[in-house]
Amino acid sequence: MMAIGRLLWEKGLVSGLNGNISVRANDAALLITAHASCLGLLQEKDILAVSVEGSSPADEHASTEKFLHAEIYKHCPHVKAVIHTHTVYTNAYFLENETFASRIFEARFHLGDVQSVAQTTPSVTNAEPVIERLKENNVVVLRQHGVVAVGHDLFDCFILIQALEEAIKTDAISRLYARERMTSEQPRLQTARGEPVGPPETGESARKFKLFSQEQIEEIVRVVNADAQMAELGEKTRMTMDLAVQLNETGQVHSFSFQNGRIAGVGHDADAEFLISAPEGVWRAVFKRQIDPFVATTQKKMHLRGDFAKISKWYAPCSRIFELWQRVPVE
Repeated sequence: MMAIGRLLWEKGLVSGLNGNISVRANDAALLITAHASCLGLLQEKDILAVSVEGSSPADEHASTEKFLHAEIYKHCPHVKAVIHTHTVYTNAYFLENETFASRIFEARFHLGDVQSVAQTTPSVTNAEPVIERLKENNVVVLRQHGVVAVGHDLFDCFILIQALEEAIKTDAISRLYARERMTSEQPRLQTARGEPVGPPETGESARKFKLFSQEQIEEIVRVVNADAQMAELGEKTRMTMDLAVQLNETGQVHSFSFQNGRIAGVGHDADAEFLISAPEGVWRAVFKRQIDPFVATTQKKMHLRGDFAKISKWYAPCSRIFELWQRVPVE
């Protein structure tokens, strides 16, 4: 905790006495930084053991965000660490916006679409909206306040906070350059991702399917193979591979054999070149467009077995596959 506090300080992600850090000690307790402690100069006395239920003698000396940390650990059993900071560029961006979607590939892999929740008090008194957002993404912004990141360890959290701050800096600088260019050009309408506005895509199935049922798999094959954009991307990148998906709770596996982007066959091969596995709740969120699969993989909500560098060269067709999968919604 002291090392991560110092790292946040050295990278300019915290200043003064702002920010707080915690780790899960066990199901009933957590370690958290003390109120009014400087994260860049933490000492052992600044790290307190408190009860998740708020009944520890040290509670009155703990960070004023102890309630938020405790609620996250209570309702998100997979979370082992939490960092909350008041990062400057991120706070500034979210004073004017509710969502951020980076246009940089690396940041998009780690961050996805970063959502925010309204914050009306200096410390969080209602953690429910924050927890709901954290079910979809490991980083969320509290407007007029700061950033919360969760992970398996504190370094996971640090990486997310740093990635978000750097991505927003890059976005801000790009818009300054764009202003110079646009003084002599006609401004172009843009989406939140910076892409031209166009008509919404059509073709989503009118019915909903049981998750990983044979009917859903058959519909996925039909939708992917009927898509002209996917056919073009598959041919262009020569995407030929075997990709399998697995439901953690049952071990159920469905594999897709791609030939130049087209699904040439399906099966149940758990030894496919690439295997994506996740709990049922995560898969449902993917098919309901609440979680981006690439982001879920980098944030460890999903597990990818295989050469990530290899699959990343097929980023465009794989992204299109995931978009098409989401046209086959689940019950």
